[in-house]
Amino acid sequence: MQNKYLPEGYNYGTVEMREYLSSIKGLENAKREGKILEGMVTMCDSATLDLHVDLYGIKGIIPKAESVYCDKIKDIAIITRVGKPVAFKVMEIIQKENEKPIAILSRREAQRECVANYLMDLIPGDIIPAKITHFEHFGAFVDVGCGVASLLSIDSISVSRISNPKERFSLREELNVIVKDIDYETGRLSVSTKELFGTWEENIEGFSTGQTVSGVIRSIEDYGIFVELAPNLAGLAELYDGAYVGQSCAVYIKSIIPDKMKIKLVIIDTYDTCTKKITPDDYFIDTSTVSHIDYWKYSPDNSQKIVETIF
Repeated sequence: MQNKYLPEGYNYGTVEMREYLSSIKGLENAKREGKILEGMVTMCDSATLDLHVDLYGIKGIIPKAESVYCDKIKDIAIITRVGKPVAFKVMEIIQKENEKPIAILSRREAQRECVANYLMDLIPGDIIPAKITHFEHFGAFVDVGCGVASLLSIDSISVSRISNPKERFSLREELNVIVKDIDYETGRLSVSTKELFGTWEENIEGFSTGQTVSGVIRSIEDYGIFVELAPNLAGLAELYDGAYVGQSCAVYIKSIIPDKMKIKLVIIDTYDTCTKKITPDDYFIDTSTVSHIDYWKYSPDNSQKIVETIF
């Protein structure tokens, strides 16, 4: 069954959206059907904090109270919608004589329905679409449907440690996440992505002793330098003069020790470049065919340490 509660922006500008938004009749049909639509926010009224939405020539307004599905609405949560597509339901169409029609919209109602009919039916281990909305030092916030925010904490992003989620993802990036935990009283979710990036054995298959490969320096300790080879794979290199966190490098793979999940490296050279971003090759779960997992074990069977996730 197709998910109709997608992150904001997924449906913006589609043929279906244009058909509903381009006429009063289309908006009336959307109101009658209870359809969730998407439109671009063009302005936030400084006096009322009402949002103005472009409905292809028809004026749409989301009153401040209808902008977010929560009890306490922060002004910043409203203002930052400007210039971005938002989900909403048509609540009322006001037509006065000799005046242009105004459509009163509610993002709150779209989010309320999303929580009640979609998010509350999810269970830990479900794989769902999401979109990066903003970053904090402790993680990234993602839209899991109609603008409803969920936390992707920094320790749930990947096995390889990063100091900031910007090192792994880009703003407004569309991705898939795994539901980690759900508060069924509030409808709040926490999500994870590290399980999508593969086990230690899956990652190490692409590497072998004697190779020289590229990596990213993730941390520097007194005893060595941790170099990320893939989002879920890092090795320890000997100290190297001038190296710093975030720098790219070429490393020689000295040895691979599966039972300890260790990779010994030697840094050959370092160079300044953009931090490596995620590519399709980094994912080991095909989310087009897999929509749920109950268990994920990162560590090999013969490993002295067990690293796993039980959903």
